[in-house]
Amino acid sequence: MCGIVAYIGRRPARPILLEGLKRLEYRGYDSAGLAVFNGSIAIAKSAGRVSVLEQKVNGLGGFDGTIGIAHTRWATHGEPNDTNAHPHTDDVSKGHGIALIHNGIIENYGVLKQYLEEKGHTFNSDTDTEVLTHLIGELYDGDLEAAVQGALREVTGAYAIAVICNEQPDVLVVARKGSPLMVGVGKDEYIVASDSSAIVAHTTQAFTLDDYTVAKLTRDSFRTTTVDNVPLTPQIRELEFDLDQIELGRFSHYMEKEIHEQPDSLRRCLKGRTDTREGQVVLGGIAEYARDLVKARRIIFVGQGTALHASMVGEYLMEDLAKIPTEVEFASEFRYRNPILEDGTVVIAVSQSGETADTLAAITEAKQRGALTLGVVNVVGSTIARDTDAGVYLRVGPEIGVASTKAFIGQVMVTTLLATFIGRRRFLSADYVSQLLTSLEALPDHVEKALQLSEEIKDATSRYVERENWLFLGRGHNYPVALEGALKLKEISYIHAEGMPAAEMKHGPIALIDDGMPVVFVATKNSQYEKVISNIEEVRSRGGHVIAVATEGDNAIRKVAEEVFYVPDVPEPLQPMLTVVPLQMLAYHAAVLRGKDVDKPRNLAKSVTVE
Repeated sequence: MCGIVAYIGRRPARPILLEGLKRLEYRGYDSAGLAVFNGSIAIAKSAGRVSVLEQKVNGLGGFDGTIGIAHTRWATHGEPNDTNAHPHTDDVSKGHGIALIHNGIIENYGVLKQYLEEKGHTFNSDTDTEVLTHLIGELYDGDLEAAVQGALREVTGAYAIAVICNEQPDVLVVARKGSPLMVGVGKDEYIVASDSSAIVAHTTQAFTLDDYTVAKLTRDSFRTTTVDNVPLTPQIRELEFDLDQIELGRFSHYMEKEIHEQPDSLRRCLKGRTDTREGQVVLGGIAEYARDLVKARRIIFVGQGTALHASMVGEYLMEDLAKIPTEVEFASEFRYRNPILEDGTVVIAVSQSGETADTLAAITEAKQRGALTLGVVNVVGSTIARDTDAGVYLRVGPEIGVASTKAFIGQVMVTTLLATFIGRRRFLSADYVSQLLTSLEALPDHVEKALQLSEEIKDATSRYVERENWLFLGRGHNYPVALEGALKLKEISYIHAEGMPAAEMKHGPIALIDDGMPVVFVATKNSQYEKVISNIEEVRSRGGHVIAVATEGDNAIRKVAEEVFYVPDVPEPLQPMLTVVPLQMLAYHAAVLRGKDVDKPRNLAKSVTVE
């Protein structure tokens, strides 16, 4: 959940490292630091945002070298402060001038720390990372690569690290297990980063490190090995996006930009995957397993946060369109509760980054128990994409904002395609599928129309933004949308919000409703519309103020709602991809109106790569 950038080449390292940290700041912003070799290793670090570090470094000398490492932190061990910020160094009194940055968690750091203290090491921070740095220093005997390999054979946990050493000023060593790390390959230079957003400005060629892989980089060569020093040959590939896709352009925030990118994101997601004339869905990534999917007796979705909500929509879709019993599990709970995975079970992992630690662990457990595993991810070449048996990419483009928006809509689109793919092979007619696909292909235009509500939603939100407690209610396919709307409001505006099935309100939460409390209903025309209207009346009778997402042409709902945001009429299974859009904009405007940092909400990071 931290951001790593490292550079070795012919150019000055400092500006490349600082630029990379800014692009990775969504991965963590408790503190930041960098180390550059310029005759000796110079280190600067500070609590707070990357801008604080930049001001500090620009006022110091000694950072003009061509090899360095940099880090932006999301704290796991030790409070966010200058001391606990990375890089960390080995023991000053007996060390070798080793500096290290780390994303992940060293689970056995306590045992290792005791061992090193008995060896005479003195520690300055509260972090597990410093323990790893000292261990490398303890094992160093003139070969940094060998010392890193040896240390990593002793640690338990997850790591992505970059290491430099005063005694080997032309060597950068990096390694990963469980936390993402990739190496950009330029001309006489290498740029290492947690993801490609920090690399794409410098090169389009990169390779991803697999678990237990160590890479030794010099200015004109590299070699990769396992931690046991077995040589490996990585696959260098083209990056999937260019620099323009991660620039803000005319928008004030990445979240705003990514909300407005959703129509084009859906078009990319659909491209080449629908054959409306034949009534077929074309998913090359799972074609090899089509027969297994048709024969599946049970499907389990695993995910966290927004991906979990998309999975819940997927549950409705699978049971509606494919008629396969389906469950949704928190990935973080799945592997710890001894799940029953009988023959014919398919486990589908949903993740934007493809690096979510809990979801990776769930997939590992499922594979060990013999289940077929599929990945629904956005990042090409990510760990979930590599570790699952097959899968489907979202193709929605890079998502920088911490609060996921276009990834959610892409995840729902892919699960819709997946359910239709299976359902067509089981019992759905070609005519039905053709009609459904026609509606799917029209959806991007409908989302564009919904985006035109932005100013209307902003105006309505301004009337309620000071209220500290909200409810979000929906039924059927739109129940997960209510959960997602509440999550968005919580994570970027810090307003307390609860999402739930509309009927569940009467079983306790209705006690929360008081005069003027905002209650958001997803109240589109569908099979449960009349029931939702009854729930609205229950809220109104207790003084709640109703904000409704409704279907165009439904004038009656204005009699029971203070605010109404109309969206085009689409088939019920497809409604979540449309009804979520006004809720995303509501959360965005609420955060801006309250003066919050939309793209960097407190305590959150984009990709949760530790448990």
